[in-house]
Amino acid sequence: MTSSELLSVVASRELAGRRTVFAGIGLPTLATALAQLTVAPEVEIVYESGVCGAHPSHLPETIADAVLITGAEAVLSMPALFGYVLQGGHIDVGFLGAAQIDQWGNLNSSVIGERWDRPSVRLPGPGGAMEVMANSREVFVVMRRHTPRSFTAELDFCTSPGPDRALAEGIRPLGAGVTRVITDLGILARSGVGEELRLVATHPGVTAEQVRAATGWDLQVAETLATIEPPTASELRLLREDVDPGRVYLR
Repeated sequence: MTSSELLSVVASRELAGRRTVFAGIGLPTLATALAQLTVAPEVEIVYESGVCGAHPSHLPETIADAVLITGAEAVLSMPALFGYVLQGGHIDVGFLGAAQIDQWGNLNSSVIGERWDRPSVRLPGPGGAMEVMANSREVFVVMRRHTPRSFTAELDFCTSPGPDRALAEGIRPLGAGVTRVITDLGILARSGVGEELRLVATHPGVTAEQVRAATGWDLQVAETLATIEPPTASELRLLREDVDPGRVYLR
């Protein structure tokens, strides 16, 4: 089992009971597609390109992949998608990735380094993540690496501010911001505004001390720390044979 498979399976389980998901490309797409086959068969997937209720024959490689159009429930213009669907409060979960996250759920997907004009790494950027953050009822984030550089007390750049940071600027977002973060060490969670992310579950064999050492702030730990059930043979088979047989995103 690879890290991508582990993250995809665990993240997919978090979508149980959710109805509408705005899925980012990559691991969020993998997790949402697997959820359709397991815990959330009625989930409606929405993509930034305007596709609503996507039923692709295979995984899209980009948000503009033509495979998303065939069989979709609707294709909207981007102004309609962002103006009526997102800003209208119709998205249950915005599912995103990021390069950095802080304890309040603010995200960086733009640059790593001290200078914007000369960063150590320039990233693809957020796309519509800022709108997803502000207007989804809640946001889930899946992170490939749990390190102090990725989980930092101070972002190198804030691409997508969560509601706590937005409120400090006098802006009131619709949603709760980031409520779940899935990593290769465990799951961090919070209820919403005013709460820091805290460790609520770990993978088998991972200790709270390991997760705290890999986090760049003083990570709080839930009083009752759960152990995440490993992916089942059935979940892995679906992921490998049905969701991503061409290993577009599985590494």
